[in-house]
Amino acid sequence: MDPDTTYRRRWYTLLVLCMSLLVIGIDNTILNVALPTLSEQLGASSSQLQWIVDSYVIVFAGLLLTAGALGDRFGRKKALTAGLVVFGLGSVLAAFSGSADHLIATRALMGAAAAFIMPSTLSILTNVFTDVQERAKAIGVWAGVSALGIAIGPLAGGWLLEHFSWGSVFLVNIPFVAAALVAGHFLVPESADPQAPRLDLVGAALSIGGLVTFLWGIIEAPSKGWTSPEVLVAFAIGVAVLGVFVTWELRSDHPMLDVRFFRNPRFSAASAAITLAFFAMFGAMFVLTQYLQAVLGFTALQAGLRLVPISLVLMVVAPTANIWVRKFGSKYVVAAGLVVAAVGMVLMGQLDVSTPGWKVVGVLALLGVGMGNVMAPATDSIMGSLPRERAGVGSAVNDTTREIGGALGVAVIGSLLASSYRSTMGAAVSGAPLPAEAAAAVKDSIGGAVVVSQKASAQFPEQAAQLLATARDSFVSAMRPAMLVGAGFILLGALVVLLFLPASHAVEVELPADVEDGTVAEPAPAPAATPAGAASAAVDGQRGRAGSDA
Repeated sequence: MDPDTTYRRRWYTLLVLCMSLLVIGIDNTILNVALPTLSEQLGASSSQLQWIVDSYVIVFAGLLLTAGALGDRFGRKKALTAGLVVFGLGSVLAAFSGSADHLIATRALMGAAAAFIMPSTLSILTNVFTDVQERAKAIGVWAGVSALGIAIGPLAGGWLLEHFSWGSVFLVNIPFVAAALVAGHFLVPESADPQAPRLDLVGAALSIGGLVTFLWGIIEAPSKGWTSPEVLVAFAIGVAVLGVFVTWELRSDHPMLDVRFFRNPRFSAASAAITLAFFAMFGAMFVLTQYLQAVLGFTALQAGLRLVPISLVLMVVAPTANIWVRKFGSKYVVAAGLVVAAVGMVLMGQLDVSTPGWKVVGVLALLGVGMGNVMAPATDSIMGSLPRERAGVGSAVNDTTREIGGALGVAVIGSLLASSYRSTMGAAVSGAPLPAEAAAAVKDSIGGAVVVSQKASAQFPEQAAQLLATARDSFVSAMRPAMLVGAGFILLGALVVLLFLPASHAVEVELPADVEDGTVAEPAPAPAATPAGAASAAVDGQRGRAGSDA
């Protein structure tokens, strides 16, 4: 596709990229409303439910950097196409899974495919929209569409679960994949980095191994014990392997991720902000889908309807966040967004067994306002701090921070919730006349308690009702410390942003220096990059040259 055609079709290209991104957003959230159903029909334990979510996220996060590098080297359109094809195949396999372990494996395959889709969309966008102001608008739309997937997912999932089997929540991906493949063939231009380094296979293996091991420890800690030898060893190995990864990347002459990008405070502080924003969203969604159905007694569709507000708010706030960025700068907008998200998490911890649905909607809307003011400005700070030819790596880092944040949110908040719930329910059912298998299910998760209560209600209605009431009280009590810990992490992120994200609207790109024989050479001069959506009249004169290189 010649440059003139690419320019004329750029907004149609964005439409295809958004369609490709939408399928990932839908898949992430459509599964949340299905968790109670999976707990019942597949007999999934609390740990397996977390792994059904996190096997996708961990593989996704672990492969993003490698996928971004492959896209830069061999072509971003090729990477996007391959990812869509494999994602469709994985969706079919997931829909017909016969066990929780089989579903975990197919979700991992879908995560690998998504790792090629997501960075390709953002790197293609960055290369198609070369004007700084247009890129800001395009990234705002991109962020808004990712929120649209969050809205469609719970709603579609609830409706599908009421009318079809749970496998339908995966089969719904197929029409989106097919449409994106056909439209992408005609409307998406190919691009690549002509000077892309050779693949860093050692770095890829170290990043995947370190992330998977560390997150395994967090997810398994509630069942095995936070101080158990297996968990402590997993933490130690995970941290050690990630440390070796950083050392390797610093010494390699062809690093998968040049970690010296993080010397640029605009890049590193924005990455931390996105990590913590998605920590909040994924952790909150994981807990709320169970709360709405198991505690408040809503159906899957009713629960999905109550999760829509966070997405609708994100769709409105994310594309318009650059209005506030122009007035106050990225630093203060992103920090304020994180503070608002932290307040939302604290209020979420105040929900109880009799909270009306409208209050849940209000809390979610507040969380959406906070996240919307973080996503677009922070993403633009990351992409605007790197040269266009490194767009694949830049978008992979942006996506990796999102997925690591999401995985940590589910793992940390889910594990704290599970630990507190099991402690309370263990004491509650210790003297109850329950079979061993039923007692274990009740203590494992709120979903298990609902199933046991339903089975016992015919013969022992009073005892079954009392058991369910105790489980609901225990779950709500466990939510409070989990949400407070989550809010604490987010406030820490706001402090980091205030301290390190540059306040000025124009920041010079700091390109990493070449590595020769283990020594660092002087960095070459780099063209200026203006944060899209954050340029003011003071830097209008710089836009001409920034537009072609940012």
